[in-house]
Amino acid sequence: MNLQDLRYLVTLADAGHFGRAAEVCCVSQPTLSTQLKKLEDELGVLLFERAHKRVMPTPIGRAIVAQARVVLDEATKLQQLAQHGSDPMAGALRVGVIPTLGPYFLPYLLPQLRVTYPRLRLYLREDLTANLLHQLRTGTLDAVLLALPIDREGFEVAPLFREPFILALPFGHVLTQQSHVQETALAGERVLLLDDGHCLRDQTLAVCGFPPRGESEEFRASSLETLRHMVAVGVGCTLLPALAAAMPSPSVALIELRPFATPVPSRTVGLIWRRSFPRGDTLTSIAELICAQLPPGVMPMPDQREQAVQGNATDTASVSLA
Repeated sequence: MNLQDLRYLVTLADAGHFGRAAEVCCVSQPTLSTQLKKLEDELGVLLFERAHKRVMPTPIGRAIVAQARVVLDEATKLQQLAQHGSDPMAGALRVGVIPTLGPYFLPYLLPQLRVTYPRLRLYLREDLTANLLHQLRTGTLDAVLLALPIDREGFEVAPLFREPFILALPFGHVLTQQSHVQETALAGERVLLLDDGHCLRDQTLAVCGFPPRGESEEFRASSLETLRHMVAVGVGCTLLPALAAAMPSPSVALIELRPFATPVPSRTVGLIWRRSFPRGDTLTSIAELICAQLPPGVMPMPDQREQAVQGNATDTASVSLA
């Protein structure tokens, strides 16, 4: 038994298919199958039920997969501790980010990190909040950037900034006559939403009211850019986070943006990592860097530097509507 065999085991359990697992592990399918059969022979148990199109762990297989995750996580910690001892701001860091933040915040953040910490190598993954938190819990990711609040159990949370929502309207819409739009003005308007699973969908519903008033059931999107294009052709209006609203778009000439009247609805963006992660001070330094050099259009958190350092000391992070 070796660590590579355990990686094959965990990958197959996640993929549920020998071919997909082999692709992830960058080996041939026969190699993966042979090594796992050797592992089963060594342990003396059947680890997987092998069906025609699906592979599932047996009951004992599930328990062994869970323990294999622990072993792999601990082995990774050994490597990270050794690397961390020489330079805490060097080496690889696997970071996840939600789709409504990544394309708009990362172009601002990455140049800062490259200049400040040139030996730090970020490996980025974009996914929905629930998937990112699962990958964070299982050790696939080291940290995630997403909208708060979340279930904090087992996590350190560093709130970074509040990002206002901006109303995107078709050119010439009646609400464009107002310099600042009241949330109540959205009653009866067709509000375009992201699909289920996007945290921004729930945040938009919180602004519009639930059940949604004027929600378009005929159309939902998987990206902010699709929503922006649909607003441009007059299908409805939508809420954009400030960083996304400031990003140039081909449809910008057909859209008018309006800020909300006070109290301005916003979301809180935070950096989250496991409490057991051995490089917590590395992530605290990244949080401090972000808080010290916020992108234009977002608002600092109260006592943001202290919150970035303490992380889990208090739970003030939430989707703010005030």
